[in-house]
Parts: sequence; C-alpha cells; structure tokens
Amino acid sequence: MARTFADISISLDGFAAGPSPSLEDPLGVGGMQLHEWAFRLAAWRKPHGLEGGEAGPEAEVVERTQAATGAFVMGRKMFSNGDGPWEDDPKADGWWGDDPPFHGPVFIVTHHAREPVEKLGGTTFTFVTDGVAAAVEQARAAAGGKDVQVSGGASVVQQALELGLLDELQLHIAPVLLGAGTPLFPSGTPGRLEIVETIASTYATYVRYRVA
Repeated sequence: MARTFADISISLDGFAAGPSPSLEDPLGVGGMQLHEWAFRLAAWRKPHGLEGGEAGPEAEVVERTQAATGAFVMGRKMFSNGDGPWEDDPKADGWWGDDPPFHGPVFIVTHHAREPVEKLGGTTFTFVTDGVAAAVEQARAAAGGKDVQVSGGASVVQQALELGLLDELQLHIAPVLLGAGTPLFPSGTPGRLEIVETIASTYATYVRYRVA
C-alpha cells in the first residue's frame, strides 16, 4: 500500500537548518553538515548528475526510497528560498538546473501562483496555492500508486504531521549540534511514533517511524 512519508535530515538537537539562512547559504550556518551523510553516496550522487561515491547501508535506504517514490511535495523555501512574487525570485526555477534529481512530479506549496514548469528527465514542478493538504492530495493522484515523499522544509513536514497526512517519518539524524536554527518540531505537537527501522553509521543515524 502506498505511503505518504516525510524524509528529512536533522541535527542531534532537532534542527533541520542552521541559523541565518540566505540565498548564498540556504541551509543556514552549519546546515550543510546535516547532509554530509548523503553527499558521499553513489545512490545520491547519480540522480544529481555526479560521478563516483560509496555504497553501504545508507545507500540502500536512498535507493529503496527512490524506487518507492512516485511524487514529491516541498515548500517554497526548499524549492528556491524565495517568499515573494516569482518575478523577484533569483532562483525561480529552483536549485537543480535543467535536469533536477526528482524525475517525477513535484508539488510546491506556495502563496504565489504560476504555471507548471517541465524540466528534463521527467521532472515537472506544479505550484499549489491551497496549502499542504491540497499539495499532498495532488501528489497522491499523480504518484501512480507509488509513495508520496514530503521532502521539506521543516514547516511543510510539521504541517503534514499536524494535519494527519503522514504515514511514516524518515529522519537522518546527523551527529551535529547546531544550537540554533529551524527546528523540525517547533510547536511540540503531541503524538506518538513507533520505530520501524534503525540504521546507524559513522555519518548519521537513520530512523524510520510509523505515525501512530
């Protein structure tokens, strides 16, 4: 049965990005450290058009997640780090160039409407102005019976959790203490998670939770 799940990297103290994010440093001060576990993996590098990389347990998680995912949901900040009219956004086409790594439909939660954007490799960006629930609904319809991945940022994941839209939560917990930044769970939403799978490595601890 198809899932709707979130997949996101966080620090040991619960931050999904560091302080002072900017166009030049979209993950904030120290935020890139949260993703070092992925940058070294061949399974992550190949969809991004990069050569080389390593195998290992985390690579198997990445490969499995890629194979299971039929559509993606993300926020405007993750897409371009913008928040105003598209004509004023220097990254209005996203961070990933002409051939993004998604190779499927991606639904962007935004306050500013625009026509869908088709990219090479099968990626289509659709811009949803009716909120997270509407974006997830559209993603489920477009996923072709496969899973829907809520990719971030923290606000979109939090909203999806609060709205009861998530079946599972996949966290890649980096051995980093950022001390400040964007918390994944700023509102302290009450609830219970059941651990489904745990994989530990030198670079991060991967935990897959079922949302009870």
